[in-house]
Amino acid sequence: MALSPSELRRYSRHLSLTEIGLAGQEKLRAARVLIVGMGGLGSPAALYLAAAGIGTLGLVDFDQVDESNLQRQILFDTAQLGTPKTQAASERLRALNPQVRIIPHPIELRAANVSALLERYDLILDGSDRIATHYLINDACVLSRKPLVSAAIYRFEGQVMTYVPDRGPCYRCLFPHATPGAAPNCAEVGVLGVLPGVLGTLQATEAIKLIVGIGQPLIGRLLTYDALDLRFHELRATRRADCAVCGEHPTIQAPSDPPDAPDPPGVPGVTAQQLSQQLAGAVLIDVREPHEFAAGHISGALNVPLSRIEREGLTLADAEHVVFICRSGTRSAKAVMSARASGYTSTRHLEGGLLAWRAQIDPALRIY
Repeated sequence: MALSPSELRRYSRHLSLTEIGLAGQEKLRAARVLIVGMGGLGSPAALYLAAAGIGTLGLVDFDQVDESNLQRQILFDTAQLGTPKTQAASERLRALNPQVRIIPHPIELRAANVSALLERYDLILDGSDRIATHYLINDACVLSRKPLVSAAIYRFEGQVMTYVPDRGPCYRCLFPHATPGAAPNCAEVGVLGVLPGVLGTLQATEAIKLIVGIGQPLIGRLLTYDALDLRFHELRATRRADCAVCGEHPTIQAPSDPPDAPDPPGVPGVTAQQLSQQLAGAVLIDVREPHEFAAGHISGALNVPLSRIEREGLTLADAEHVVFICRSGTRSAKAVMSARASGYTSTRHLEGGLLAWRAQIDPALRIY
């Protein structure tokens, strides 16, 4: 079907590019792109792809808009706090370009649903913030033979790469093994607000190039960005013959969920359900930073940041009932280890942190 008069006006700057033109714009309109993660990376990618006239955009995220998101997740505004991200994103993108079909997927991506979801799309953009999800999406894309543009950010740095079946290495070729918990999340180490804008825009650029068939995609090239020095570096890579998913003798035959990261040896924990039953007798010590604590916490908890515990130590009058708490369980586990080094062997921590508490006990809890 030919472009309508409205589309001809809207995409006139694309039509003026000989590399895109009418044929290229029609390819964009016919494309189906899935964006996983509507956060810092997914926000700019979704905005630019909707503006570019991608025919169908699928949006995957199971979180809600939080005030801490607004520093970098430009899809959202203050009025949308508490709204599911896929709903808020859909409203914004439809307002930007009503001609684009927006499909929200308010789900957590897992091995059980990833392949069926990917089958509905031509191209995948990975803007997730969990290492385990990067591997899950990569493996599913390789097995489903779907092109993938993957990006990640950390503090002031970011990276982006593109995988196309039979044309270059996959994410696992460069990083063979997942190490859950190895990379702290943004809440723990922070992130420059404009950083994901750079990487997310690069993801959208790669997607448009792949769909239209122009330029040289980042196949076999990992592009890194350092915002502090304002430098890009390119690392070249080739497909590994021993890659577990795209190699000559692959051992991964289907997507799988990685096992939950176990607590470090000797670190006792308590589940959210167990803690809710023992709450009256527990001494809760929230080891997040003060600004995180102020945003939301379990009633009655004391705020003693991990940085202070590791620097000054901690005196506990009732160590037997102390439960350390943080956002995801990483810092609280470290607090237990620090306390045990000081002789307090009865302390525990909340497994899965406040994220688990919100999911299982208190859905209204605000988490920074």
